[in-house]
Amino acid sequence: MPHIEPKDQRIKALEGLHLWHAPMSSCSQRVRLVLAETGRDWESHPVDLEKDEHATPEYQAIHPKGLVPAFVDNGDLIIESIDIIQHVAGEGSALAATDAPELLQLADAAQLDLKLLTFEFLFRAAPPPPREVAEAFQRNHGNDWLKQFRRDFAAGFDRDRLDQAVTRTDDGFRELDALLSDGRQFLAGDSFSLADIAWMPNVHRFALMGWPFERTPHLADWFERVKARDSYRTALLDWQNEHAAGAFAAYTGKRRAEGSDIRAYGSLNS
Repeated sequence: MPHIEPKDQRIKALEGLHLWHAPMSSCSQRVRLVLAETGRDWESHPVDLEKDEHATPEYQAIHPKGLVPAFVDNGDLIIESIDIIQHVAGEGSALAATDAPELLQLADAAQLDLKLLTFEFLFRAAPPPPREVAEAFQRNHGNDWLKQFRRDFAAGFDRDRLDQAVTRTDDGFRELDALLSDGRQFLAGDSFSLADIAWMPNVHRFALMGWPFERTPHLADWFERVKARDSYRTALLDWQNEHAAGAFAAYTGKRRAEGSDIRAYGSLNS
């Protein structure tokens, strides 16, 4: 398990479980899901991404990439969500025992496309930050990839980049649908596992974008099953801004009326 040496040495003195996370971060949602499923007690450290709290020196002393989540278990720091959920579940647990490593790898590989499409089809609804705020982020954040991503977003993503991300996402969902077509209840078999936890936030996010899940009916049925779990409410819905779903739906409806929503891109437009 890859543990990280924190720059902030006070982290090593922390007792119990601590999670630095953001409400709408899909990787944070994964960790909250596994914590809810295991019933573990943990201390919450919310990071406000809208206020660029992940760009502060204090937070970057915890997470060297300035991303969320960051997780501490009795002084040991872990920063990758897949590593964290495996750590919390524990080797030999019911959640880990039915785990399929390739499904976790597939979910992890999907994160960059999820981020890109989230910013384009949900977050673009918000007004751009003031110039001084954008410049402060570029000065203060140490993650060059994230700074370039912000610049690309401000300039407008290339159509080809969006097309490719939509097509890769469609391919991934079709792969999951094919697995579920054999009648299994969950992604790795008939038992709920880390594979389901890794994918729940992604499918939830694309549902907010108006993704056409009628293309993958087995995956749509799976999502209805996992949405019925208490963890879906406590780890995702309860942390979601009460106005967010309505605002996203309105923006998605506006783009659909204009013919520029997610269904107009990549393999969804063929």
